Amino acid sequence: MKLVCTQSELSTNLSLTSRAVPSRPTHPILANVLLHADAETNLVSLTAFDLSLGIRTSFSAEVLNSGTVAIPAKLLNDITSRLPEGEITLEDESGNQDNSVGAEGLIVTLTPKSGRYQVRAMGAEDFPELPVIEDAQVVYLPGGALIEGLRGSLFATSADETKQVLTGVHLTVKQDTLEFAATDGHRLAVVETTNESSDAEEAGAEIAPIEVTVPARALRELERMLAHSSDSDQLVALQFDQGQVVFEWQNQRLTSRTLEGQYPAYHQLIPRQFQRELILDRKQLVSALERIAVLADQKNNLVKMSIESEAQEVTLSCESQDVGSGRETISAQILGEDIEIAFNIKYLMEGLKTLPSTEIQMQLNTNLTPVIFTPLGGVKMTYLAMPVQLRN
Repeated sequence: MKLVCTQSELSTNLSLTSRAVPSRPTHPILANVLLHADAETNLVSLTAFDLSLGIRTSFSAEVLNSGTVAIPAKLLNDITSRLPEGEITLEDESGNQDNSVGAEGLIVTLTPKSGRYQVRAMGAEDFPELPVIEDAQVVYLPGGALIEGLRGSLFATSADETKQVLTGVHLTVKQDTLEFAATDGHRLAVVETTNESSDAEEAGAEIAPIEVTVPARALRELERMLAHSSDSDQLVALQFDQGQVVFEWQNQRLTSRTLEGQYPAYHQLIPRQFQRELILDRKQLVSALERIAVLADQKNNLVKMSIESEAQEVTLSCESQDVGSGRETISAQILGEDIEIAFNIKYLMEGLKTLPSTEIQMQLNTNLTPVIFTPLGGVKMTYLAMPVQLRN
């Protein structure tokens, strides 16, 4: 195997792929990245797989001799990221007693414009194949809509591994829409984006709704890979079957196990009628919360929100006997009676930061029932936050 590529292409693709390399591999081969060079297509692919998440990225290079080799991922990444920009030659050779690295085995040599590095590698035959789904329905999703939906939902997934199904995002694919839902039991984020893929419509086919829950870790990598892609409007092919899901586009591929179990019936959690409605400037509210958070972080992360209808004002406050107190007042359009309500400030800020609009609507009934935040214009998104009981 011999190829010539740029340092930036190799380093960028390695950093994306390496995120699927396990920190504590159950088998030595899993600590490697599989490098495959194809002289016919002049493409180089990098694959990493921890037996749950698999990532394959490809890029163009000058491939002089085809070949496949497994190279220690961390070592290769650490070396490549520190090399100067410019062309790098990679070639492998069988180790022998005269080789400077030592005993028998595969040796991969990296030759940048200055210097020469040799890394002991392994044969490709033991590297596990990425899962392939055969005969499953393929749906095509717009990359931009996927990015939009993931940005608005991933933050609300649970980190508690005992609630497995809540550690992922529940994706529902319908004929014209994509719906992303995430909850950790204290909050809920639901994003609906347009499915502009016209393949099924052109064929006159009705798509039966598809529902799948995918681990947040895999979807964070999917978002990262799509954001890095040169064409964010490309269509992403989605297939899933028997505990596996595959996303594929251009020369990129991400595979992941799916999460088993019944996802909560989250639509039933969202109230349909409200006694109070507010319209607020999102940036102004977030800025005030960030200042109040300095004190809230010192105690219990609680912020109190006093809604005053006559004054058309919302007052945010935090009191900590040992540290001090803070108070911010912002104007708002308010319909409904006065009320005092409290929130975990972290949950409030994380949700508000993802709402993609200048103004937001806040809807609520009592100080202990779910509160709904939605953007005015832009993406169709619902953020539900549960209030916290105030103790006098």
